[in-house]
Amino acid sequence: QVQLVESGGGLVRPGGSLRLSCTASGSIFSIYEMAWDRQAPGKQRELVARIAASGYTTYADAVKGRFTIFKGNAKNTVYLEMNSLKPEDTAVYYCNGVINRDEYWGQGTQVTVSS
Repeated sequence: QVQLVESGGGLVRPGGSLRLSCTASGSIFSIYEMAWDRQAPGKQRELVARIAASGYTTYADAVKGRFTIFKGNAKNTVYLEMNSLKPEDTAVYYCNGVINRDEYWGQGTQVTVSS
């Protein structure tokens, strides 16, 4: 079984920064891609950023130039660096990954951007 555990959420003022981390553990043979999604109250879950095993990245238009997804030195860890945060970035952020040809999700971490 594979588990994804997120951390790093919290309360930040507009214009501030946060870094989220996601670590995959368990019986991992191959990680095809990792991604961050978010879901704001009353809205559908949406893709924020994705990183393929090759390192190729994609971003939602709303976060381009402000967010960066990258792999950490720690094994099976991916980060989401979020800068210039806006109130509309407030949401529960979920890590997900295509691992061993199955899709797994973390439990989510709350990010609140407010003055």
